[in-house]
Amino acid sequence: MFFGKREKRKLLYWFERRLHASPLIELALHKKVPVHKHSVWYYFGGISMLLLMVQFVTGILLMVYYVPELGSAHASILKINSSIEFGWFIRSLHSWGANLMILAVFVHFFSTYFMKAYRKPRELTWLSGVLLLVLCLGFGFTGYLLPWDEVSFFATKIGLDISSKTPFIGELVALMLRGGHNIGQATLSRFFAIHVAVLPVMLMGLLSLHLAIVQAHGMSAPKEFNETPEDKKEYEPFFPDFFLKDILVWILAGNLLFVLTMLCPWGIGPEADPFAPAPIGIKPEWYFLAMFQFLKLIPPMVGPMEGELFGVLLMGVYALALALVPLWDTGESEARSKLATALGVVTLLFMVIFSAWGAMS
Repeated sequence: MFFGKREKRKLLYWFERRLHASPLIELALHKKVPVHKHSVWYYFGGISMLLLMVQFVTGILLMVYYVPELGSAHASILKINSSIEFGWFIRSLHSWGANLMILAVFVHFFSTYFMKAYRKPRELTWLSGVLLLVLCLGFGFTGYLLPWDEVSFFATKIGLDISSKTPFIGELVALMLRGGHNIGQATLSRFFAIHVAVLPVMLMGLLSLHLAIVQAHGMSAPKEFNETPEDKKEYEPFFPDFFLKDILVWILAGNLLFVLTMLCPWGIGPEADPFAPAPIGIKPEWYFLAMFQFLKLIPPMVGPMEGELFGVLLMGVYALALALVPLWDTGESEARSKLATALGVVTLLFMVIFSAWGAMS
């Protein structure tokens, strides 16, 4: 309507000369997505990306009014919730978005694990994804303290006390995060800096690497699909077929986020008092609840070793076995493949059962 064919060609040529986008366009046009009964799990990577974008936008808006000082942090959140137009909406969007993003990342983690997407040549894809999960949990942990209310203060204190039990580096890391031996202004300032500066930079770098590796190797498929004769395998073009489906799923995920935000606005508890006793039944956020509940079951001493130290070591070794699964389940041994699947099932059941147990106890 506004441009003729000649003007459109000139405009495309102008962008091409400056952006060199032809390889990316070719990749999008020729990229194929395997079609099988587990294809639904492919959407959770995109959902995680969408919710991450929501976190960046809402986080920047919240920084306009949030004050990371002991005497002002809690009051600034109250002001955002009650006095700033749509402040309650943006904060609830950020809080619910954080929880849904971590949930989507966990689903993405387990779906890729059970599809054996960590095997050659995707070992680096898996390892970068594991690190992204760790960073997301880091966002959750550092952001939880920022409202400086009673629950977040004592939950952070418990988390730092537990992390200090990590052999060799635990005490040093906890000391650096606290900025001393007690949680105070130095802790709040450091958590704020890590949450809004350090982790986002690390996340963007690692996410760029992760996406680049995914594009280089394409989407993985389960064993049943790979063993299907080539002439019977079914694919769909990424663009526009899968891309349009992706957008539809994003809309559904966005609607869920908006419904939770509108019907269950995120509140805030009483302001933290470092000198008050911890409230009865204090618990961390749901994504740390399974580990917290597990540590509660361990006796004070396990042989000559302190109980919490034993529990942290046990969970650390277990997590390391999951992270390094590409090194010992290469697909050449059926026994190791079954062991990896069993390890994943046990991990998933552990997280669901212990989280539910911790929430009800």
